[in-house]
Amino acid sequence: MSLINLRNLGITLSSPLFSGLNLSVNAGDRIGIVAANGRGKSTLLKCIAGALDASEGEITRSRGLTIGMVEQNVPPALMQASFREAVLQALPADQIDSESWRADVALEGMEVPEELRERPLAALSGGWQRLALIARAWVTEPDALLLDEPTNHLDLAKIALLEDWLNALPRDMPVILSSHDRAFLDTVTNRTLFLRPESSQTFSLPYSRARAALDEADAADAKRYERDIKTADQLRRQAAKLKNIGINSGSDLLVVKTKQLKERAEKLEDAARPAHLERSAGAIRLANRGTHAKVLVTLEDAAVTTPDGTLLFRTGKQFICQSDRIVLLGRNGTGKTRLVTMLRQAIAEPSVTIGGIKATPTLILGYGDQSLADLDDRQTPHQAIIHRFDIGDQKARSLLAGIGITVEMQARPVAELSGGQKARLGLLALRLREPNFYLLDEPTNHLDIDGQEALESELMAHQASGLLVSHDRSFVRAVDTRFWVIDKKKLIEVDGPEEFFAASRG
Repeated sequence: MSLINLRNLGITLSSPLFSGLNLSVNAGDRIGIVAANGRGKSTLLKCIAGALDASEGEITRSRGLTIGMVEQNVPPALMQASFREAVLQALPADQIDSESWRADVALEGMEVPEELRERPLAALSGGWQRLALIARAWVTEPDALLLDEPTNHLDLAKIALLEDWLNALPRDMPVILSSHDRAFLDTVTNRTLFLRPESSQTFSLPYSRARAALDEADAADAKRYERDIKTADQLRRQAAKLKNIGINSGSDLLVVKTKQLKERAEKLEDAARPAHLERSAGAIRLANRGTHAKVLVTLEDAAVTTPDGTLLFRTGKQFICQSDRIVLLGRNGTGKTRLVTMLRQAIAEPSVTIGGIKATPTLILGYGDQSLADLDDRQTPHQAIIHRFDIGDQKARSLLAGIGITVEMQARPVAELSGGQKARLGLLALRLREPNFYLLDEPTNHLDIDGQEALESELMAHQASGLLVSHDRSFVRAVDTRFWVIDKKKLIEVDGPEEFFAASRG
């Protein structure tokens, strides 16, 4: 029996997000929603939760069904509450005193350390804030759970914790989640909804297998498109011939037939556009200036320390060479960010050795951090590009349109862009610098799956050199050629990331 039914559901805001969506949610379903940035995933979850009305269609829910909804951001009113208080406040006011044990059970399930439970959410990392929101939803004992980008801000250990927690839920509880984390989707889902403006598709498969099935369907769709366009061309040619005959003979019947052929051609063309051409939220391109140097960075047993001088780890003798894409793995707090900072300083000052790190003078740095701090929220996207690069007004507007930022959005502050739009803007700025060495800190944060795959393709196509820090297992597996792990205050090279991924599960 279906617990939630969506019939011909559609949402139109400034433009249609999706339409004609039919979906049945049954006991035990673990449904992953996949779509490009800004294409309606969060909106659909809000509709299912009853927080938003659809533009068309209907949603029916089983009588008495309760839904727990986990949104992406912490409500400002909760930021000063402690972790435990934030979870307790999700309970009905008349149950807080008598049912407070339920909050403690939820905190235990999330493996929240005792010392964090009384700290304000504002003083905790984004990862712990995310787990607090999940605990708030769970403490209400919902019949169904909705999660919007639940792995945002989580490190590998917390992602593993969340995966294990979701897989340990009662088997008949339906879970619907949106995510851009491909490995996470493969681990926790058994159905996949590809949300599109038209012709959304659902497969009873986890993401990777569903994606393969979707690609097959899209290939068949593309062939149908080519066939229908050829048929439309033939109809137009027939109509043109009949029109000439009809004019010369004065036959009203031929005139009517000509009109019918043209209408058939127009209907075919209108219906022919393949659905898969609607997926992209904007192109991603990179550049590689190139360098003749073979060894780009030398690490002479550099000591990586905290600002107060406490040793985090030593690098040993290491080299970063041309076409090396090295992923730096390590648990939070082991010193990944500090090493990235030292590398930035060494590349900025190639004439000196920074703490045992020496960069070749020909390096042009392309740096991107997960917080996108290089972007000024007060500027418009147009200003962010035109003030930094000598490319001209029209070229800037064209480039911005190419990454999915409309003319209207180009005149608004960067602060109003979505996370995905900001990520694409940051990558455009990276491309325009024409670097030959990349330092990328969580580059797939905020990117949809198409964007992640485009970034992977660009890094490999340009044989980009550099060092990357990422918790995205699919991305790491796809692009990196070498792997460094920070372990027991040493930097060691390993053959692959899988042992580290497995160890992160605790």
